[in-house]
Amino acid sequence: MVTIKNYQMHVNAEGKLFISLELIGDAEIIQSKETGRFYVTAKKCFVPSTFDEITAKLMIGKEMAGNIVKKECSAYEYRVPGTGEIISLSHQYEYVP
Repeated sequence: MVTIKNYQMHVNAEGKLFISLELIGDAEIIQSKETGRFYVTAKKCFVPSTFDEITAKLMIGKEMAGNIVKKECSAYEYRVPGTGEIISLSHQYEYVP
């Protein structure tokens, strides 16, 4: 199961507004490769929708069947929000119904 956590408004290449939903999966325990300590995390992703803003707000908190999975992709740079460090990643998370 995944839960709709939030939504974001975007403008596409043609200048049209659309909304994506932020999905979050179940909590999971992960062991740090650096420290060996355990921490709790949850996978998240964004999925485009056809909803207007009012409908998107109503969807927050709703659960949907499916999972968020890790998928390999072309390498890209990512700035870590807490530290500002730039790292290279070659995966992304996707929703699978």
